[in-house]
Amino acid sequence: MVNRNLIRQVEVTPEELEAAYGGMDPEALALAASEIAVNQIVEGRVLRVEKDFVVVDVGSKSEGIVPLSEWTENEEPPKPGQTVSVLVEELEDMYGLGDEYRGMITLSKRKAEKIRAWMRVMETVKEGDVVTGIVTRKIKGGLLVDIGVNVFLPASQVDIRRPADIGEFIGRTVQCLVLKIDESRRNIVVSRRALIEQERAEKKAQLLAELEVGQRRKGIVKNIADFGVFVDLGGIDGLLHITDMSWGRINHPSEMVSIDEEIEVVILDVNREKEKIALGLKQKTPSPWEDIELRYPVGSRVKGTVVNVMNYGAFVKLEEGVEGLVHISEMSWTRRINHPSEVVQVGDEVEVVVLGIDKEKQEISLGIKQTMQNPWENVEERYPVGSVVKGIVRNITNYGAFVELEEGVDGLLHVSDLSWTRKITHPSEVLQKGQEIECRVLSVDKNRRRIALGLKQLTEDPWETYIPSKYQPGQIVKGTVTKITNFGVFVGLEDGLEGLLHISELADHKVDNPEEIVKVGDEIEVKILRVDKEERKIGLSRKRVEWAEEEQQAAEPEPAPEPKKEKEREKEKELKGGLGSSGGPLIQGLTTDHETENAG
Repeated sequence: MVNRNLIRQVEVTPEELEAAYGGMDPEALALAASEIAVNQIVEGRVLRVEKDFVVVDVGSKSEGIVPLSEWTENEEPPKPGQTVSVLVEELEDMYGLGDEYRGMITLSKRKAEKIRAWMRVMETVKEGDVVTGIVTRKIKGGLLVDIGVNVFLPASQVDIRRPADIGEFIGRTVQCLVLKIDESRRNIVVSRRALIEQERAEKKAQLLAELEVGQRRKGIVKNIADFGVFVDLGGIDGLLHITDMSWGRINHPSEMVSIDEEIEVVILDVNREKEKIALGLKQKTPSPWEDIELRYPVGSRVKGTVVNVMNYGAFVKLEEGVEGLVHISEMSWTRRINHPSEVVQVGDEVEVVVLGIDKEKQEISLGIKQTMQNPWENVEERYPVGSVVKGIVRNITNYGAFVELEEGVDGLLHVSDLSWTRKITHPSEVLQKGQEIECRVLSVDKNRRRIALGLKQLTEDPWETYIPSKYQPGQIVKGTVTKITNFGVFVGLEDGLEGLLHISELADHKVDNPEEIVKVGDEIEVKILRVDKEERKIGLSRKRVEWAEEEQQAAEPEPAPEPKKEKEREKEKELKGGLGSSGGPLIQGLTTDHETENAG
């Protein structure tokens, strides 16, 4: 019979041995089987220990040597007679090791151990199994884990979220899932992440079945975002939104929690289909809005701190978790506020009045101006109709001027109430910004917060007194050109009183441009055509002044000729008598004498 132990050593089949050594006796067969081959693992006996090598008898004609460095510090040093497993690496003569080592077989204890470890692993481990090992070192792309042999743990498979430094795992015992085994290359790839995800999936299903709204659970903060925090409840993550972290105001979740911190949360909602869980932190304490109307009744005065300023108003913190809004319209009775920052700044402590409470929406309306006296409350008493008041021209518009009577109380002086007589197009012709003036109060509307003022009402209306009697149709008066328009000319008759000289009344001929006839500042005579008391207008004419002069001249008799002097009359008679009726002979005679004189 063939010794199967020997067959196992030389790694040949019984059939191959029978074919090669058929008919040989057992001793000869054993001798043939004792011959060793490269890459074969054999049992050897330590013969002696040299300085750098250990000489081992492997049952061959030649002895073999193993580097002494292959025995680690943790192992007992080799001793003569000790049995050791080695791998046959080379059978040829060795060179460069001295004459005493020539012809020896090259052996490796370390490689033999690795091969046998690999074979043991292959007998017990397959893809999909869970293995446990110690992380030995960090290499490019991942870690090496010793499970009896070194296996590769890629960096992406170390954890669910890749650690900042995978080197922190060196020396730690980890459990991994075998992803791939390559026997030809003696390579195994494992994943710790896959195992964690598998375990989490099992825990998630169990946890989802257990979770109920209102429960309190502990979890680990895994991630922090601007909008909230993701908390690992032990198999599934829940979202703790920033609005559910505190009854008060926080700017960022990191103000309250940090990564890997263990916190207790309240389950607010569980969506088992989408596997989403809403968590709360502030719900661990009672809501400050529960009895809000008792602590802050409408109409009460309270103090608070400005925590935020927006375009439309300012938020005032009354206590932790309770804020109210002071709208921009509730900041001042009188001031025209463009932005709330003109009145308050973040951090200011202010006194406010509670105007309204909406408990469901958790909103409180506050007012600042209500802490002060409303100047319009008794404005009718301070500015009665008909009284004369003083003020500063604060603003000028096309239709009038706003006069500040006191801080926050303005009156409108309309352009039509500036003068009884002048035609004023724009208030700036009479008033200047910042000018102090006296006016008469014409009307007061407390509800609409309006006061009407008049400047002309400080004096009597001349149209009711002397103008109709002083200026009558047909009169010819003098005036000064004050303004020229495309339809005519305004002529000042006296201070504040103007009449209109229409373009058709400038001259007898057609006038296209009044400036061809008159200039501003010219003093001219005009005839009053009409005086309209109701419309407060005086119509004038310039061409009719010339007509009046012509009519006056035509109506006067022609003056008698003045009596001539006596001598002049006598001389005239003599002249007429000598010349006759035509005077011809005398003229002829004079002419002849003249010609004769010239000829001589």
